[in-house]
Amino acid sequence: MESLIVPLTQSPEFGQTLKAFGLPVRCGLVGPERAPEMQWLIQSRRLPLLGQVDLISRGPVLRSETAIEDWLPLCQNRRCTPLLINADDVDTNGLRAAGFWPLITPATIAMLTLGPERGMKAALHQKWRNRLSRAQASKITVTRRPIGRDHWLLRAEQEQARSRGYRSLPPDLVAAYAATNPGKALIWEALHRKTPVAAIAILRHGRMATWQIGVTHPEGRKLNAMNLLLWEAMLWLAAHGHDRLDLGILNTDDAPGLTHFKLGTGAKAHRLGGTWLRQPMLAPLARHLPQRLAA
Repeated sequence: MESLIVPLTQSPEFGQTLKAFGLPVRCGLVGPERAPEMQWLIQSRRLPLLGQVDLISRGPVLRSETAIEDWLPLCQNRRCTPLLINADDVDTNGLRAAGFWPLITPATIAMLTLGPERGMKAALHQKWRNRLSRAQASKITVTRRPIGRDHWLLRAEQEQARSRGYRSLPPDLVAAYAATNPGKALIWEALHRKTPVAAIAILRHGRMATWQIGVTHPEGRKLNAMNLLLWEAMLWLAAHGHDRLDLGILNTDDAPGLTHFKLGTGAKAHRLGGTWLRQPMLAPLARHLPQRLAA
């Protein structure tokens, strides 16, 4: 039986990183370790107003359709701590029936299927393929290496996130992932005339990988360096046992260009399930929440 395809925030690699970082986390699985029927990773956080909460981000991961009442007791602790779920492949109607309150509407991510080079190239949109061809014809050198704590990409990503107003994993946490999981945090870097013009960082976890960071300089944009970097990463990941690449959130309002870039790879838009909160004392009331308020 094949192993589960697990997103980054539910992976054993991420759990080990959080533990190494000194953050409280609980992991569990049902079934054999190599091919579990279900697995989950729960982070413990303190949030304003709510206090201590348990967080399941994009989980639990299930092999087959399973009723929420069957897995919910496994994920809750005896302290009746509020449970926050950033749902992925979970029955959201079932969440409401189980007493969860909807907090944040669903986001959409780009999920790319990896496979043979011919199939991936055929799936590229025409403009994306043309830019890739121009980048391949230019004098760009692409290198691949493990993420190092002092690599310029980590600092550049932090500055880019601050200037553009989005949240990303802290550089120290990305560096901790690399240190805790040797060989599973890689940087592809584009050099033009021996000068870095773009770089991406990808975190590997089981059969899936996640594009975590991408920064390109003005010269890199002119040379379509990001197309070349991502393509080289796609080929390498497919050759090393990965069949999914999570390209992250699609934001058509604030980052339409990045959205077109991600979908141009042939990735499919995958709608997540939104953010839900279960407070045991309020669960009976949440079950009677009008459907129009839960949507």
